[in-house]
Amino acid sequence: MNNRSLVRALVTSAVLVGAGVLMAGCNSDGISLANNAKANQPVPPKLIADMTAKDMDLQSPILVRLFKQEAELEIWKQDRSGRFALLKTYPICRWSGDLGPKVREGDRQAPEGFYSISPAQMNPQSAYYLSFNTGYPNAFDKALGRTGSQLMVHGDCSSRGCYAMTDEQIAEIYSLGRESFFGGQKSFQLQAYPFRMTPANMAKHRNNPHMPFWKMIKEGNDHFEVTRQEPKVDFCEKKYVFDAAKPPSATKDPVFEASSKCPAYVIPDEIADAVREKQATDIAETARLIAKGTPVARINTGIDGGMHRVFAASVPEGSTGLSEPGDGSTLSLMARAPGTVPSHVNPPKAPAPSENLLRGPPEQPKLAAVPAAAAPAAAPASSPASTRVANAAPTEQNDGFFSSLARKVGLGGAADATASTPPSKPKAAETKQPPRPEAAAPKTTTAAKPDVKHAAASRPPLKPSVSDSPAPAAKDNQVAGSAPIMSTNSFDSRFGAVK
Repeated sequence: MNNRSLVRALVTSAVLVGAGVLMAGCNSDGISLANNAKANQPVPPKLIADMTAKDMDLQSPILVRLFKQEAELEIWKQDRSGRFALLKTYPICRWSGDLGPKVREGDRQAPEGFYSISPAQMNPQSAYYLSFNTGYPNAFDKALGRTGSQLMVHGDCSSRGCYAMTDEQIAEIYSLGRESFFGGQKSFQLQAYPFRMTPANMAKHRNNPHMPFWKMIKEGNDHFEVTRQEPKVDFCEKKYVFDAAKPPSATKDPVFEASSKCPAYVIPDEIADAVREKQATDIAETARLIAKGTPVARINTGIDGGMHRVFAASVPEGSTGLSEPGDGSTLSLMARAPGTVPSHVNPPKAPAPSENLLRGPPEQPKLAAVPAAAAPAAAPASSPASTRVANAAPTEQNDGFFSSLARKVGLGGAADATASTPPSKPKAAETKQPPRPEAAAPKTTTAAKPDVKHAAASRPPLKPSVSDSPAPAAKDNQVAGSAPIMSTNSFDSRFGAVK
């Protein structure tokens, strides 16, 4: 390890030790960050070889994106050009709730939005193998009075409001996050979406009551996709603001508060223009798909979340629930599940034809609700940036834009008449619950985990890599500027136990 990497590792260790924050998995024991062989498993050599091929360093920053409908988790990593590129896509073994943001404690919803993951949020001794806390609720969630805690990305393929992977998958994801912290990244961004924010999905879900919220976080998605940079996230007037900067005439950076009026800010023209162009293209394509007759998404009562099809195929009577491949999926169907699916896994209930209902009542045309960002006109070339102050708007009010476009071309009517969305399922308590007979549990809930889960001997401490091909020798694929892969005992030199 060179001097710079050593200093970064020491600084990161000091931050972790100084944090002294008790971590908790989804319904798992609270535990402080400590020396742990599971948490120090090396990044698989095959993944390091992929980094080399994509011009990435082992300890360069990462970014995580999650998609419920497709049941996929993406790891993006910064290459040597400074832009983020997709490193690997993981199928999600289990997520709970419905499409839509988490609103309150106990609703079993996996969160949606933008969150920041610091070293203190990494939990090496989760009862669910390994985990990291999503950071829900963020300032936006709190401004809306949303509640919830201990929402994790973890192993064990068991979810009560979390995103659950297999143990082998979370070990690999954890190692990538760990190395990015050793490289000096102070936190990595987690972007959680209901689905890939494509025109096809926006058309399909146009009548969903969460559409105003989804349009808002889609703007952050668009910022990332046109820049391949982690978007800067702020909050004001109970809204998200992306890549805001101070106006040219200002002497200080704008101060954002989630519940307060937005300060004067600018979005750099090169970003604003690119986002505006993408949004105009997406809106036009969405309108075309609606005019073509894209059906409105249906809901399935009695179904709690979803599971990627590769896992559902490996579970007796398994169902994907609300998950489907979807438009824009980057993960092909694997020959076998990547990792061990535990015997206690509780797949989502298969939908019954009689339970299918169209989502939400037809919307009234509101042409004035077209977002200003969708206007094709660009900012004047003579101005380096345009001062923008976001307008306050209720985030949960449906603006009806896509439905109005469909009606203008003669679609809608009886086919869009829908029943109201059923209430969300209650989420199990976040604290660890004792086991109970399976017959007493609701059909849509995940089976309670036995207490022996916490015993050190209840599972092997380490899991094999999820890589499918033979691993090349580490010395032949060592990423430039990175440290050699370290043995599991090397964790002692990086972290000290926190009591």
